[in-house]
Formats: sequence, structure tokens, C-alpha cells
Amino acid sequence: MTKFWNNISKFPRFLFSVIAGFFLTTFYTIFELLKEKNKRLITSIIIIIFTCIMGLILRQMLGIK
Repeated sequence: MTKFWNNISKFPRFLFSVIAGFFLTTFYTIFELLKEKNKRLITSIIIIIFTCIMGLILRQMLGIK
């Protein structure tokens, strides 16, 4: 039973490392695209459009006017 509680106590650290790894690998590719001048404008426009669409979808789902 001690082994079980030992594993449970390690879970928050594992969860944090998985979430941090996800965001680091996701944003690394975006930052690499932003380094190139010819792709900077297109990447910025895509990010802005994606953010706006997600905002609109969430407002519609939550009923916020």
C-alpha cells in the first residue's frame, strides 16, 4: 500500500511535466516559423484568425453576448 501512495504523490509532478512538454513542443514550431521574415506575416494572421474564431465559438457555446 505504501507503493501505491508513493506513486500517487508523484502524479502532480508528472502531470506538470506532460503539460509543460506539450506547450513547449507546440510553441517551438510557431517560434521557428516567426524567425523567417517571409512566414512571419502569414503565421501572425493565422494565429489571430484562430484566436478570433475560438473566441466566437466559446461565446456562442456559453451564451455570452
